[in-house]
Amino acid sequence: MKRVTGIGGLFFTSPDPQRLGAWYREHLDLDVADWGGAVFQWGGEGSAPGMTIWSVFAQDGQKMAPSRAPFMVNFRVADLDALLEALRAEGCEVLADTEVSEFGKFGWVMDPDGNKVELWEPPPGQ
Repeated sequence: MKRVTGIGGLFFTSPDPQRLGAWYREHLDLDVADWGGAVFQWGGEGSAPGMTIWSVFAQDGQKMAPSRAPFMVNFRVADLDALLEALRAEGCEVLADTEVSEFGKFGWVMDPDGNKVELWEPPPGQ
C-alpha cells in the first residue's frame, strides 16, 4: 500500500496570526487569505495537479492538541482509512477523531516525540 504521497501542508501557531500573516504577505509576497493561510498550486505537464497549504493558527487554540509542539505537518495519503488501520495494527497512537469534508478526509497520528501529524486524503481529482 502506498502510504504518503506528498506534503499537503505546514501549519504552525503564533501569538498574533494576523500580524504574522501580514509580515509574510508584505515581505515574502505570500497570498495570505482572510482565513490565515496561503495555497500553493502545483502540477503541470506530466504531473498530477495538487496543492500545499501554509497556515498559521492562534497560539492559544487547540489545532495542534494533544501535541505541545507549535507546528503540524500535513501529509497527502492515497487511502486514509487503510493507512489508519495499518498504523493502529503497528501500535501507533492514532487519534480517534477523523473528519470528512468537501476538502477531503483527515486523520491524525502522534509520532514518538509527541508531535501531531495530520494525514489527508484529498477529494478525487486533487
